[in-house]
Amino acid sequence: MKNKLGIEEAQKKVDNWIKEFGVRYFNELTNMAMLTEEVGEVARIIGRRYGEQSEKESDKQKDLGDEMADVLFVLLCLANQTGVNLEEALEKNLNKKSIRDADRHHNNEKLH
Repeated sequence: MKNKLGIEEAQKKVDNWIKEFGVRYFNELTNMAMLTEEVGEVARIIGRRYGEQSEKESDKQKDLGDEMADVLFVLLCLANQTGVNLEEALEKNLNKKSIRDADRHHNNEKLH
């Protein structure tokens, strides 16, 4: 059975990887550009695989999970660089949404 990786632990694991293999973090602006690029790759797969565009032969072998992991990796790098604890931030964000959107989605006729 595999150990599940929490967000805080994932941030530490990415930081250790950077120190061991990556030499140093790219600067925040470079990582932001890389994040945008990786999100674009996820969008391309989803748009073609699940949307109305036909999928190119070269994209059929792309692993959506691997591309999503690339997004997560760069996001974790940015969190580490900017001092954001993503686990705490996510918890806070979910609490905010739970209060703000307590009835919003249940009352949305488009979702029924």
